[in-house]
Amino acid sequence: MFFKRFYDDSLAQASYMIGCQRTGEALVVDPNRDIAQYIDAARDEKLRIAQVTETHIHADFVSGARELAAQTGAQLLLSGEGGADWQYAYAADAGARVLHDGNVFTIGNIHIEVLHTPGHTPEHISFLVTDGPASREPWGILTGDFVFVGDVGRPDLLERAAGHANTMEAGGRALFRSLARFRALPDHVQVWPGHGAGSACGKALGAVASSTAGYEKLSNWALASMTEDEFVHSVLEGQPEPPAYFAQMKRINKTGPANFADGKGQFPQPPRLAPAVLEDILRRGEVVVDVRAAPSFAQGFLPGTLNIPLDRSFVTWSGWLLPYDRDVWLIAPDGDRANQAARALAMIGLDRVAGYFSTDALEGRELSLVPQAEPAPWPGQTCT
Repeated sequence: MFFKRFYDDSLAQASYMIGCQRTGEALVVDPNRDIAQYIDAARDEKLRIAQVTETHIHADFVSGARELAAQTGAQLLLSGEGGADWQYAYAADAGARVLHDGNVFTIGNIHIEVLHTPGHTPEHISFLVTDGPASREPWGILTGDFVFVGDVGRPDLLERAAGHANTMEAGGRALFRSLARFRALPDHVQVWPGHGAGSACGKALGAVASSTAGYEKLSNWALASMTEDEFVHSVLEGQPEPPAYFAQMKRINKTGPANFADGKGQFPQPPRLAPAVLEDILRRGEVVVDVRAAPSFAQGFLPGTLNIPLDRSFVTWSGWLLPYDRDVWLIAPDGDRANQAARALAMIGLDRVAGYFSTDALEGRELSLVPQAEPAPWPGQTCT
């Protein structure tokens, strides 16, 4: 069995490829929009992506499942659980196979059992993986946003981010019941979650990539002995404020993300624009994002521009601050940084990056400064 984990730091998001070397087939689980990485990995391993699936309708990034299946000719597999309100609207048009609790499908000699694990979302499923040639016992479980290392998926997002009233407590109770199925897994089963530390899909996610069912039973707060009411109170308490863009992601991923990449799975790259164009864009009040680090921006910036540094928080801040219905223009040190920023924005559906300006465009212009506070003296130091 071939197994590979892909991890996107900006999203704190994991996706997976499982392959059977005997048949040359592969399954991709929870792909994000950067589908070239899966196509490249399959080619390098001499595998054909035969099936693509995901654990649930994601709220924190645009799914790449539909596009990856279309690009590779793979069978798309989507959850059919959760009731009428939680179905993928595009499943029939995409020719998807609809999965239900207890279904089993195969990748060569590898058996994948579908477990309905609601709580984070009503339609959520997990995948119990058995490597047939090695053992009849399950090898691992891909838990998506059900069980993380040290935490569980938050059940309040549908209400707090997507506006579905009166779903938080019901989600918490469904999650409590789903965890009973997790406790029944053999202790040796490896746990591969959909997110790591830094994700807003939980409140205490660990930074370790994977765990085991046995270790989570020992150490995960959500698997400690408690009543259902105690669990619901605990899981809802202290959850961070969900980013504003989560509601957009739910809508996009339910109705069907538009195909974005070119025929090779690559992201479009924003064109570099002449400095003279910048003045007119600012005069029109367009959205211009300067991706330089905050200290560089503070030392000289164009009034009317917004500073969102291109670091690990870039996606989150962009999702909070940028509109989905307007063009976005970038100011970046070079083309590579502009391409990185455009990719990061596209990962959360902000596709309207119209172009970028090099920081050379700032030269010769009247720039503003961000006032810097005087540093506080060290204890015992005399200010003069």
